[in-house]
Amino acid sequence: MTTSPRHPASEGEIGARQAVMALCAEASRTDLEAALSVLDTPAAADLRPPETGLVMASGRIGGDGRPFNLGEVSVTRAAIRLANGPAGFAYHLGRDRTKARLAAILDALWQDPDRRARVEAALAPAARRLAADRQQAARRTAATRVDFLTLARGDD
Repeated sequence: MTTSPRHPASEGEIGARQAVMALCAEASRTDLEAALSVLDTPAAADLRPPETGLVMASGRIGGDGRPFNLGEVSVTRAAIRLANGPAGFAYHLGRDRTKARLAAILDALWQDPDRRARVEAALAPAARRLAADRQQAARRTAATRVDFLTLARGDD
């Protein structure tokens, strides 16, 4: 069996794949199941069964101070290979192994240039829902914001 040499991905392609992987990590399991239900998905074999572990999360005071260990968080990862060849990988916060496997399958499907547009279209509802959730959270935060420079001092 001969295989074609693997061509390095362009920076734009890498960024696009990272965006899809980030979307899959943030989306719910229901979102991923809905996306896969509209796609023609070949069989997927586990390269490494989904597994959960702990990762140390670090933080910075004020966003730019010295880093400190915030605590441990659960992370689940999965690695699969589709029957027709591409391998997919996924990591997400939490312990949902099924979600990690679904995200890995979507990653593998996205890597096929012939399927890429269909995968992105299938994930579009999840992207819209997440964007709406972010906007709603931003509105709630803005409603509680106080601009101290505009308060009257009260000197008479």
